[in-house]
Amino acid sequence: MSRKILAEFLGSLLLAALVIGSGIAAQRLSDDTGLRLLENAAATAAGLYVLILVFGPVSGAHFNPVVTAVDTALGGMSWRDAAAYIPAQVAGCVSGAVLANAMFDLAPVSISATHRATAAHALSEVVATLGLVLVIFALVRSGRATLAPAAVGAYIGAAYWFTSSTSFANPAITIGRMFSDTFAGIAPASVLPFIAAQLVGAALAVVLLRVLYPAMNSPHADEAVLSSR
Repeated sequence: MSRKILAEFLGSLLLAALVIGSGIAAQRLSDDTGLRLLENAAATAAGLYVLILVFGPVSGAHFNPVVTAVDTALGGMSWRDAAAYIPAQVAGCVSGAVLANAMFDLAPVSISATHRATAAHALSEVVATLGLVLVIFALVRSGRATLAPAAVGAYIGAAYWFTSSTSFANPAITIGRMFSDTFAGIAPASVLPFIAAQLVGAALAVVLLRVLYPAMNSPHADEAVLSSR
């Protein structure tokens, strides 16, 4: 379990550094907002695919409390293990934000002033999280788990564009992005509405998964990445 917790911490740290760091780079390199988003999305999609391959064989590469909670609800892991995963994911994302700031010679911690808590953003987070969970667990339940690393990266890259919130879909990364007042940041007042929307999306996904994929080939979300070795 100690190796799994370390993997979740490091993977979450690198994910936050990837999302925020590529956002900072895009902000510095490009004046056009659309181009910045394209650069941020492309880096995130490619980097997430790699991170899942690297850490998947150790912990399952959840990097996301929602994925951990859904895996637990579906019988893939114990709530005791989930209770160890989630703090590591949050701590990793906060540390990754600090690292990203430092790598670009910014103050290690800067609280974001970007307010995102609108009804449209909340709906987008429900949809983004619902889709992410469906992608992961539908592939596992249908025996196509080896496709999950690429599919997750592709989905997140696409969801940057088809959701107005740019698809956070992850409570840990939402908290982490609060600590960087840059292109990828989110103001503290917007964090709880985003997390609430993400939890709603996850709950809806569990219902849909039980209806659409009642037979389970594998109970574990980490089989999606373990089987890609």
